[in-house]
This record gives sequence, structure tokens and C-alpha cells, in this order.
Amino acid sequence: MDTRLSHLDESGRPRMVDVADKAATRRSATARALVRFPAEVAAELQRTGLRGKKGAIIDTAIVAGTLAAKRTHELIPFCHPLALERCDFAIEFVSATELAIRCEVGITHKTGVEMEALTGASVAALTVYDMCKALSHEIVIAEVSLLAKSGGRRNVGAAEGEE
Repeated sequence: MDTRLSHLDESGRPRMVDVADKAATRRSATARALVRFPAEVAAELQRTGLRGKKGAIIDTAIVAGTLAAKRTHELIPFCHPLALERCDFAIEFVSATELAIRCEVGITHKTGVEMEALTGASVAALTVYDMCKALSHEIVIAEVSLLAKSGGRRNVGAAEGEE
């Protein structure tokens, strides 16, 4: 296993990875962000069908997360600009106070999309926070993690449909 950091050259200077000689393959990645609410806030959100003073919380989070995933290269310096072919979200309460946001991204390309999935899930979670902060500032974005990636040199977790 190569233990060198891919975004450093031989002199230790930052660089974008050269993907020119890589083969384009079908690639996907799934990331998750968890948002924890105080019990009374979660109960109110469930009572209103996840609608707040600013509008439809989930729909707004999906739009924001999708836009962010598509613009990841503008936020993270060494990410390649990618024309994503798919960006899907699943957002649901997984406990009485915890909302799970899953972002799955797909493309056929020479480089992976895990940063796009992580960015999409992160920005969707930030949008949920923004849409709900009038109810409480004790909302916590608890965890952002890569659940799976496939199609590259190193696969992680189970790709969607293979679980």
C-alpha cells in the first residue's frame, strides 16, 4: 500500500493529483451527516412535517446539498471539477431526536466522488441547522462520515445495491 499523501509532490508541495492516465470507471460514494436536536425541537419538527418559518426544511436541504456537491471543486482546493451524473438524498429521523442525511453521488470518470458526497451531506446538514436555528441554537451536527465508495482503486464499505 502506498503511504504517501497523494496531494503532495516529491518536494512536499501541494498539488492536484494527475488523473490523465487513469481509466474512466463508474464511481459512486455515499456519505452521511447526523443532526441532533433537543427533544422539544425534534418533537416540533415532527409535528409540523419538517416545515419551519423559512419553509420546507428537507426540500431546502436537498437543493443546498446538491448545489454544494456540484461545486465541491470550488470549496476544496485540489478536487477536480466534475459533472456529476447523479446526486440523491435520503433524509429521515433515525431516532426521536436524530436526523440522518445520506448523500449518494455517482459519475463515470477518472476520479472518485467521495468529497462530493461528503460536501453534499455536510451542506445539507448546515442548511437544516440554518432552517431550524430559530427554534434552538443547541442543534448539533454530530457526525459527517463516508459510508461507502466504489469504482476506484480502493473501495470502502458496501456500494448502494450491494448491501
